[in-house]
Amino acid sequence: MGKVASYGVVAKQLGINPRVVGYALHSNPEPGVIPCHRVVFKDGSLSKGFAFGGEDAQRELLEKEGIRFVSQSKVKSEYILN
Repeated sequence: MGKVASYGVVAKQLGINPRVVGYALHSNPEPGVIPCHRVVFKDGSLSKGFAFGGEDAQRELLEKEGIRFVSQSKVKSEYILN
């Protein structure tokens, strides 16, 4: 089963601000190698500004990895790492 993490969880692990995580992922030079699509907002919402095709593309990538959703743009809580 796939999992996602929030910007805040990633930031806490790195000791940086969640916005810095967002900026870094948005400018990801290798989205096929660095899985930036696995980072979501703390409530499970997808990023409307996902740099590699928008939230529909992010959802499609996550669904291919087995992630399930409660709505069109919100990941089920059991798939979110805390």
